[in-house]
Amino acid sequence: MTLHLLGHVTLPEHRKTGGFDHAAVHAGTGHVYVAHTANDAVDVFDPVARRHLFSVPDLPAVAGALVSDESQLVFTSNRGENTIGVFAPGPDPKVTRIAVGMRPNGLAYDARRRLVLAANVGDPAVPHSYTLSMVDLDARAMRASIEVPGRTRWAVFDAEAECFYVNIMQPSQIIVVDARTPDRIARTIPIPADGAHGLDFDPATRRLFCACDAGVLITLNADSGKVLNDGKLSGVPDVVWFNPKRRQLYVAVGDPGAVDVFDTTTMKSLGSVATEKGAHTTAFPPSGDSLIAFLPASHRAALYRVEA
Repeated sequence: MTLHLLGHVTLPEHRKTGGFDHAAVHAGTGHVYVAHTANDAVDVFDPVARRHLFSVPDLPAVAGALVSDESQLVFTSNRGENTIGVFAPGPDPKVTRIAVGMRPNGLAYDARRRLVLAANVGDPAVPHSYTLSMVDLDARAMRASIEVPGRTRWAVFDAEAECFYVNIMQPSQIIVVDARTPDRIARTIPIPADGAHGLDFDPATRRLFCACDAGVLITLNADSGKVLNDGKLSGVPDVVWFNPKRRQLYVAVGDPGAVDVFDTTTMKSLGSVATEKGAHTTAFPPSGDSLIAFLPASHRAALYRVEA
């Protein structure tokens, strides 16, 4: 199998329900930043030393964590207070909070324009609350709010095409926002499976990988929207990571608790690695040699070595 378990890092115990959510890696240090939703904090750990370093507290219901190595910034989406947090990597950071829409979740970033997209999951009981917030970092303010047709999921930025891709749960689709005109939807890509959820992008081949609640992985051309392939998953997916070095794709499945692995050259399954029930989120260091899965039942991070 392509993923080999190396060990675990013990993280702070949950103070309430919620477990872990999205995570990102700071390339300069290798440190991992994971949204510990149950603790209203981002936990930071060193996977090489296999130890928890510190936590960034007071981030209510934090759901997303994104690291920009170009700008040396960490972004968080704080669902409990409808803000994003912005801070520099390292201990005891000063967190800048910027108001966004209702219950922000997915994050994407255009480093050249210093423009952050926050995908807000909204509230079905509140009309017009499904939105994308476009945040101008230099102004420390929301530049535009774009209403979308359903609950948002994950988001990525395409530097070559200068656009953002955002998954919408229902109707299942990908919304495209042009970073040059970030106050409107540029186009929509329909997804032929229910519940577009996890999303990642291969810039070399211009392909989007969209994992859907229907238990299907859809591969499509980012420019034309043409579906290129569909593959079966082991359950309802969440986070997706593309590994350009190994030409592999990793799809986290919380139930039964696994990571499904695909060869992105052939889009054939390479098998599934058991994690822990409820483990729906992972982190991918940019070196391409490891993957980290977050285990909510045992409040640990599982460290895997990637092999061809």
